[in-house]
Amino acid sequence: MSGVPEAGGFTPPDPRGVFQSERRHIRQMTLPEVGEEGQARLRGASVLVVGAGGLGSPAIMYLAGAGVGALTVVDPDVAETGNLHRQPIHAGRVGWNKAESARAFVQALDPGVSVTALPRPLTPANAAGLVARADVVLDCADSFAASYVLSDACLAAVVPLVSASALGLSGYCGGFCGGAPSLRAVFPDLPDRAANCATAGVLGPVVGMLGTAQAQMALALLLRLEPSPLGQLLTLNPGLRWSGFRFDGAPEPEGGFRFIDAGEIRPGDFVLELRGTDEAPVSIHPSALRADPAAPPLPPRGTRAVLACRSGLRAWRAARLLAPTHPEIVLIAAGDH
Repeated sequence: MSGVPEAGGFTPPDPRGVFQSERRHIRQMTLPEVGEEGQARLRGASVLVVGAGGLGSPAIMYLAGAGVGALTVVDPDVAETGNLHRQPIHAGRVGWNKAESARAFVQALDPGVSVTALPRPLTPANAAGLVARADVVLDCADSFAASYVLSDACLAAVVPLVSASALGLSGYCGGFCGGAPSLRAVFPDLPDRAANCATAGVLGPVVGMLGTAQAQMALALLLRLEPSPLGQLLTLNPGLRWSGFRFDGAPEPEGGFRFIDAGEIRPGDFVLELRGTDEAPVSIHPSALRADPAAPPLPPRGTRAVLACRSGLRAWRAARLLAPTHPEIVLIAAGDH
């Protein structure tokens, strides 16, 4: 058993590892904003991290380093050599599932932190259950669909969401839900065009700074620091220029396109497959019609339109074209399946 030696060399028993934890975290416990009470809050906290890539790597590292008691990491992908420049926690574990690799990293950093690794994607079907068990949720997936799915689940459960996105030399990090406006209140619509890290490129330190900002926001929430990061958006612009604003009073938009799973397609739905046969040889559903997202066919009156593509962006664009005449539209982000 570990312990802190007293005068005379006697080491009292430390069955809960409290003294060990205090030695490990003494630098942050010295802060009046943390102290023993704050460290106890961190030790008893549970954080859900969706994505263990460029944003998730620094977020997981600093949350574990701070002594957050329980982390749940969700990521279906594997670590690749081309990603290590911005995902250093996976060094030496290329080919591993990223959630499992993150657990191995945290175990080496601090065995006192419990990590549940879920090597599966976040979906509209499992989001609510995952969010319900968390004190704070970190959206590190850098995916349009995942961000909106998590925001909807966190808004319904009144759980704080810290979401970030990075591309090229810029990005943002914000605190949503948990009593603050949702991500939809700040970003009610998607851009007409979008890229990703694979097509547009990204520098490792850019996602590193934003992922670290996510960890800091999460710790501020768990420690109940003021002012709260909920309702705050930070933006990182090229040239290392930081800016931002508060959105505490932003109204929740009416309607908005929701994401569902392919398994939630109902008989009678009007299903459009917006991926080409080269991208998706098998359609999302046997009844799906192949369609051009720039000119989707009008759904029959009284049906629910289900629009499917890889990331959700083409489905969102097509939904905007149909929405003025068709009220019920849901989206599917099918990924690589």
